[in-house]
Amino acid sequence: MSNKKGALLTEEQRLEKALTKKKHRKIALKIFIGFLVILALFVGITTLISVIGVQSNINKAHNYGSAGCAQLEYSVEDNGYVNIKSDKGLKVMQLTDVHIGGGWMSIKKDAMAINTVATMIRVEKPDFVVVTGDISYPVPFQAGTFNNKSGAKIFAELMETLGVYWTLAYGNHDTEAYSYYTREQLTDFYRSEQYKHCLLQPGPEDVDGVGNQVINIVNSDGVITRSLITLDSHSYIDGDVLGIRWLYDNIHENQINWYKNVVLDLAKRNQDAAKALPAAKQKSYAELEKVVPTSVFFHFPMEEYRLAWTEYVENDYKDTENVKYRYGLPGESGKVVYCGIHPDQLFETMQELGSTDSTFCGHDHYNNFSLNYKGINLTYGYSIDYLAYVGIYKQGTQRGCTILDYDQNGGLDFHQENYYQDKYQNDARESVTMQEITTSGLPVLDAKGAGLGLYIVSPVALNKIPGAHHRV
Repeated sequence: MSNKKGALLTEEQRLEKALTKKKHRKIALKIFIGFLVILALFVGITTLISVIGVQSNINKAHNYGSAGCAQLEYSVEDNGYVNIKSDKGLKVMQLTDVHIGGGWMSIKKDAMAINTVATMIRVEKPDFVVVTGDISYPVPFQAGTFNNKSGAKIFAELMETLGVYWTLAYGNHDTEAYSYYTREQLTDFYRSEQYKHCLLQPGPEDVDGVGNQVINIVNSDGVITRSLITLDSHSYIDGDVLGIRWLYDNIHENQINWYKNVVLDLAKRNQDAAKALPAAKQKSYAELEKVVPTSVFFHFPMEEYRLAWTEYVENDYKDTENVKYRYGLPGESGKVVYCGIHPDQLFETMQELGSTDSTFCGHDHYNNFSLNYKGINLTYGYSIDYLAYVGIYKQGTQRGCTILDYDQNGGLDFHQENYYQDKYQNDARESVTMQEITTSGLPVLDAKGAGLGLYIVSPVALNKIPGAHHRV
């Protein structure tokens, strides 16, 4: 009798256990469905906010109207060369690391970025703008989106509204591994009919990267007085797909070979152009027949930026035989210069050809120094970034643009302009701290004792920022 009762109780327990499991499954299912509903609502709401935010910033961009920049006479050859006709040279503005998120989390900071760009262009009225990478910043935990076209669209709409001609060299953040659009797709977008002022060319199909490009300044005699060359410095490498370890790529060998062939081709073009001129005029172009002066633009700094800065520091911040200080500050901590991790021969090729006298890059947002290293000026542009570096929107020493004035003979005078000068004053400009950088060898701290991630240079250099000039 007791055995039967025990068996019966066991059966009841099993039934109760089965009912309990079923109940738990129902609860778990409800929780899971609830989670999916909440997730769907979150995605839907944030997507809606993103769409509204992007359109709001596009509307803001449209409200700036024309900047009154010159409308260039130019042509595009079958090989992608862009020839800008000018007998008076060209005023070029370098912008870098604009970092427009284009998502629901970055709406306010995106508005700050486009206001900064618009203000400086409206004041400076450049003929041409070169952006050295990172127009977009589709990092989801800061921007709130994976859509890298959103930031690109805001910027392109702004530039078209301002009516200024421009191009870019891609940066690592323009097309992250998780971004929706590739470099090729963004290039097609930028080159669409609606953006007539974007002169970006995709570059040769048999050369690595997208946007390896040549922009020639050509006078009425058909002679190239100066060429601007952009190179795609790519993104991450050696398995660092997401860029977590800061392993950056270099300019590839076939790009360097392409660059070399371009430089030789430019000289040959000038030789042919000069032959068609009267003998008296030919003499005035003797130097340009030998080599056309070039400026090269890319996102990641070359290794020589680090070598030059290290040599300058190790010589107690004094010029050496190889290094001549021009202007600016290094603000990055650690390695200071975050260049590609593998050696390349770009700088050596530049020296060999004797054409390139200046290079301009971005990437290291707090660095804005310029050094002449072994005869070539290596220059960081001011960054725009309000989003990528934590707290950078509150700081101002690093924000602005670089102005490159090319004269009628191809000569170059370049200087930096800090955004927080009086001439850029506007109602929407934010208040910032102009952080001080010292030679103490210690990180600079803010009022709360938090590190600002800044590095070291003489305070004298700080005073040179707004109007620091260098003549090539």
